[in-house]
Amino acid sequence: MFRYVHTNIIAKDPDKLIAFYKEVFHCKSIGEERDLKGQWLDRLTGLNNAHIMGEHLLLPGYGDDHPTLEIFSYDAVRETVIGEVNRPGIAHIAFEVDDVETTLELMIHAGGSQVGELVTAEYPNDTEAVFVYARDPEGNIIELQSWRQKKN
Repeated sequence: MFRYVHTNIIAKDPDKLIAFYKEVFHCKSIGEERDLKGQWLDRLTGLNNAHIMGEHLLLPGYGDDHPTLEIFSYDAVRETVIGEVNRPGIAHIAFEVDDVETTLELMIHAGGSQVGELVTAEYPNDTEAVFVYARDPEGNIIELQSWRQKKN
């Protein structure tokens, strides 16, 4: 069996980040809170005395158990390196929304920020998409997108 399960974000303030994703993106608690430690976790992470706490949030638009956004924090968190859209590795997570402009405003009001400009791009079959890159309160990049038929 193969299936996508979750994406993990390590947060400096997990409670604040969990609240942000619930408010802005309608992610939901599903009762999967974690308080993890022990030799198995040390071996898995390669860290000594690792201790992780956090929660799995159900992503909008899917079933009752997966996929989730896993927001965790370690007792010892390294210094943050702010992500950039062209940095190797995972660049962003994306949410399809009804209204990019309104969701961007909600993100900013909830502590996020805008990265680049809001753009509209033409696609085949008289389709266009509205995109913008933004950041959550801890600097993780999020792409907002909305698809529609072109207006004639």
